[in-house]
Order: sequence, then C-alpha cells, then structure tokens
Amino acid sequence: MLPPSVAWRPQPVPRRGPDDDVTTGVFRSHWMVIPLQVIAVALVFVALVGPILTTFGFGWVVMMTVAVVFGSLAYALPSWWYGTFGLRDDHLVVHSGLVMRTSREIPLSRLQAVDVVQPLLMQVFGMAELRIELAGGDRSAIRLRCLRRSLADRMRAAVLAHAAGLPGRSPEAPEWPFYRLPFLLLLGALTFRVPILLSFVLLLMLATAGAVFAEPGVAGALVPLTLGLLRYFWGPLARYTDYYASLSSDGLRLRYGMFQRRMQTVPPGRVQAVRVVEPLLWRALGVARVEANVAGYAGTRQGDSATLLPVAPRRRAYALVNELFPESEAAHVPLVPNRSWTPGMVGVDQRLFVSTKGLFCLVTEIVPVERVQALRLAAGPLARFTGLVSVDVETPPGPVRAHASAREAGEGRGLVDALAAYSRRARVPSAGTERWATRSTLPRRQDAEDHGEPGDGAGEEHPAARPEFGNPGAEGSASETSAVSGVSDGGGAEEARDTPER
Repeated sequence: MLPPSVAWRPQPVPRRGPDDDVTTGVFRSHWMVIPLQVIAVALVFVALVGPILTTFGFGWVVMMTVAVVFGSLAYALPSWWYGTFGLRDDHLVVHSGLVMRTSREIPLSRLQAVDVVQPLLMQVFGMAELRIELAGGDRSAIRLRCLRRSLADRMRAAVLAHAAGLPGRSPEAPEWPFYRLPFLLLLGALTFRVPILLSFVLLLMLATAGAVFAEPGVAGALVPLTLGLLRYFWGPLARYTDYYASLSSDGLRLRYGMFQRRMQTVPPGRVQAVRVVEPLLWRALGVARVEANVAGYAGTRQGDSATLLPVAPRRRAYALVNELFPESEAAHVPLVPNRSWTPGMVGVDQRLFVSTKGLFCLVTEIVPVERVQALRLAAGPLARFTGLVSVDVETPPGPVRAHASAREAGEGRGLVDALAAYSRRARVPSAGTERWATRSTLPRRQDAEDHGEPGDGAGEEHPAARPEFGNPGAEGSASETSAVSGVSDGGGAEEARDTPER
C-alpha cells in the first residue's frame, strides 16, 4: 500500500489560456525574429563592407557596425510590431509593411492547402512557418514566417476548421495512420535506379583513372557527376526521411523532412489527378511512386508538393489512389492496348480515366471524370495518314499529363464521347470543394434523374465502359461535342461526393 503522497493521481487538465484561442485577437511573429534580423544584417555588413573600412582603421569598422546594428534595430522593431495577422469570422486578415502598408483579407472557404514548414534554424529556436495556399496563381500564397510552433499548429487547425465550414474553435480532426516509409526502403529505392547506378559506376571509374594516371583533368568530369548525385540522391533522401502519411476528415496529412520538417495538409477534393510511376528496377522490388496535381500550388511549389508517396509498395500506392478518389477502383478499370510500337493502354469507367505508357518506366495516369477540364482529339499529318488519333485529357497544372496515343479514329471518338458523358453526369452543380465538413450534396443517381438522364445504378454498365468504348448514346453525341474542341462544360474542379464530418 503506497502512502497517499506517492499514490497514483489523475493528471490535472490544463486550462486553456487566452493565447490558446487563436480565433480572436491579434498575433505577431516570434520576438526572436528581431535579434536574428539584426545579427544577420550586422554579419553581412562586416563581411562585405568591413574589409573596405579596414583601410581607415579598426575604429571605423566598429563605429559603422554599431550604427548598422542600431539602424537595423530601428527598422526591425516597428516592422515586427506592425506586422500582425488574425482571424475575422471565416477570413484571415494579414497586415504587413512599415513604409508601404499592405493589408490582405483572405476568404478561407477557397483554401487549397495548408503547410507547416520548419527549416533547421527555426527548429533550433522552436519556430515554424505557416503556408496557406489559395486559388489564384503563384502570388496568392500566404506565408506567416517565424511563428511559435504551438501558434502555427493551432492556427493551422483553426484555418482548416473555417475552410471546412466549422467554427474556428473546433478541436483538431483526428487522424488515422496510413503509411510510414522505412528508411532502408527509401535508401534502397533511391539507390536502385538506373541513372544513379550508372552515375556512381562512372564516378568510381573516373576517380580510379585519375588516381592511377595522376590526371588532374578528370576533376572536370568528377565535379558535375558529384553535384548530380547530391541533387538526385542526397536531396530526396534528406527531404523524405521520416516520411509519414495519415488520413483525416481534413484530408491527407504528410509529415517528412530531415533538415526541414514539413507538415502538409491537402483538404478533400484538392487532388485533381494522380500518376503512379514504376521505374524499371523498382518493378523488381514491387514499389512505386505516387505524384499528383494538387489545386492551389503554382510555380515551383507545385513541383515541391506533387509527391504524395515517394516510395511505397504498389498495393499501398493504389490504396492511396482509392482513398483520394472514393467509390473508385483504379486497378479494376478495363484497359485496351494501342496500335503502336510503344506500349500503352487506356480505359474509362463511370469514375476514372486511366492510361498507361512507358517501356522502361511504367507510368499510370489516373484522372477522375469530374475533374476533367477539357478534352482534345488530335491527329497530325502522319497520324491522319495511318488513321490514328490521340486523346488528351486536360487537368490543372502538375506532373500528370493524361494522354492516350495511337488510337483508331472511331475508338478515339468513342472515348471522348464517353468521357464527356461521364463528366457531365458525375458533377453536382451545387457541390464545391469548399466547406467540406458541412455541405450537403445530391446523390449521383438523384442528380441524373433530375436532369432527365437514365439512372446509373451499380448493376448497370454504360456502353462506353466496355473495352471498345462504344457510343454512350444520344446524350453523348451532340451535347458533348464542345468538349472535343477543348471546351468543357464547367465545374472541372468541383467535388461531387460527400465527405464525412469530423
């Protein structure tokens, strides 16, 4: 029997302080940003201008450095004080600038993605950067730098709650583990690639030849090879170390990074297209890479955020595709081969458009039919002579370029008509990707009946879903002709499925 003083007691519940509620009040960056800015400016001044001032004496260097320190402090302190942000209802308001004041008010209902980034220096001081991606191009992103890590996490949860249509004080949505990337699998997959292996062998041969024959000119080839290996081997290794993916009602959550920790949240409906990449040697290991076109990311941020699974077993990769596009089975879509010396297959059903291509590197591109923005049927001079056409399925910018080449003219026309019919049927005009936790959408069958279209029950199969793609009927012959010329019927990025609430 333990005495009362050391017996087990329930842990006290911490009280929420005024700083825990981020839905009210005004917030600023961490105060440590002021001395860090002053130190950085002073070091740059001493490194660049100090050697010039040494001709006048050491006293001039000290005096000018002190003046630069006080001058940078006089600018950094007011800039930090006037650089504020906060939530106003379902809008994020950001004020910045000292001489030129800038105020931005952002509706969170159009949020595309939220990232919490921690570079190595910010990890040392317990700070983080909150990046909010919005629709509108490369300059639409909001970057709140040098926040306390706890403030960045609470602000991320509040922003996602507002974007989902819930109160900002709602607790963070729970998450379910999906996949954790083992380090040895990442190391082996990055090494087990033809370009890396050939570059490494060539590097060893050149280094050996330079050492044996004492030829310094070999260094001219060693330097670019070493830089290439650092870029394509060490870069992904440091970036995707400790990779962890989980699922929640807020969307897909990704955490990764060795020197720069990053937590990426992709809300439901923001993934527009996916491709599964299987290099030649990876197929022997049974692993693949999953990349996606994510709405909201633009420019270089699109490339940095396109990888959803850097390395994963093939079955796990397709499981993620099915999670991103519910009510679909990408691996079960019937595929039809093309008539070309380069292998390629294509298939379409009521949910997905799937195409495969590549001889040495197999690439499977998957586009949900409600995300199709435009269709294009093209035939060049040589293709017209052989009677073959190509079908292009356009989606928002990203690594996925859905394309079906070397198809017969009738088959290509049937594929375009089927995609146009399925796309029109899959979209619900009243449903968008914003406020995913509270919206209510019409079922697909009810929406089809409201538009006078035949119901597409589970036991029915559209003629275009068969391997020959067939004629989708009278509804796909005239009204979808505009899609062939590159004009879709609108709503290409709209979500047509209910998402479970938190």
